[in-house]
Amino acid sequence: MAQQFSRTRRIADQMQRDLAMLIQQEVKDPRVGMVTINNVKVSKDLSYADVYFTCMALDDSDSSKKQSETVLNGAASFLRTMLAKGLSLRVIPQLRFHYDDLLGEGHKLSRLIDDAVKSDLDRQGHDES
Repeated sequence: MAQQFSRTRRIADQMQRDLAMLIQQEVKDPRVGMVTINNVKVSKDLSYADVYFTCMALDDSDSSKKQSETVLNGAASFLRTMLAKGLSLRVIPQLRFHYDDLLGEGHKLSRLIDDAVKSDLDRQGHDES
């Protein structure tokens, strides 16, 4: 049972919780919007951490997503310093923020499936008449 979760996974989970709180409380840039940290992947040697996020902003365009990513990557050193205060690690990973478009892709796939089901039902209705 002790080997079920690796050390890097436990570190990533703690970083995810801490980053979500830090971004909400400490990052005051209005270009970011409401950020949700979806996943953190830490390298085995703890040299870097890829942070995947989504954000709810007034403008949901690609430029807004890129701008949020740029702002968070600009604040990465500050966030890393704040993380170091809460984590008891010798090495705090470098943070790399990536916009996670998984939710958008999920909505597209769901819409495509719904359209396919509707077209099948329409086709079956025409075949029976």
